[in-house]
This record gives sequence, structure tokens and C-alpha cells, in this order.
Amino acid sequence: MDSYDYNNEDKDLKTVGLELMFLTPEKCSSSDGITAVELSKLVNLPAETVKKKLNILKDKDIVKVKGINPKYWKFNEYNFQRMDEDDETYRLLCSFDDVDFDKYFSY
Repeated sequence: MDSYDYNNEDKDLKTVGLELMFLTPEKCSSSDGITAVELSKLVNLPAETVKKKLNILKDKDIVKVKGINPKYWKFNEYNFQRMDEDDETYRLLCSFDDVDFDKYFSY
């Protein structure tokens, strides 16, 4: 039985994580990644909330940060693929039941 509580999942963390996971270079002003302010506008969340979520993802070592002011954030696919499948953040970012992929891709 799966003990993960989908009702209490961190929707903001999932939003920030998935946006970074599917981020295309066209959405970034720099080849180094995206700033927290740019990302907050993309996901329609307050910049402070986005910064907190980015730090959680950084602590999990699945986002890289470059620079100081501004900081540029980028998803680390290599480390994400090597995460423990039982890690709650990994499972959060892999639960796609309620994800609209059309917003990440334009055809």
C-alpha cells in the first residue's frame, strides 16, 4: 500500500519543480537558467514562495544554482534520475495524474 498522502502534497513545490523540469531555453533570459523572479511570473506564485521551494529542491540536489545576484536556477536531470524512488520529493515530481503537459510544450 502506498503511504504517500496526495491530499497534503506540496502543490507549490510540485509546480516549481515541474516548471524547472520542463523548462525550455526559450523561456530563460540566460543560458545559465532562470531567475526566481522570472520563475515566479511563469508559475504565478510569489517570489518568496518560489525561492523557498527552489531551496528545498537545491537541498535535494536536483536543481543547480549559478551566480549570486541574480541567481540562475536549472533542473539537474542527472541527479534527479539517481534519486531514491521512495523520496517524497521524487514521488511528488513523478505523480503526473493532475498535470497538464500542454502548458510545458507548444506544438
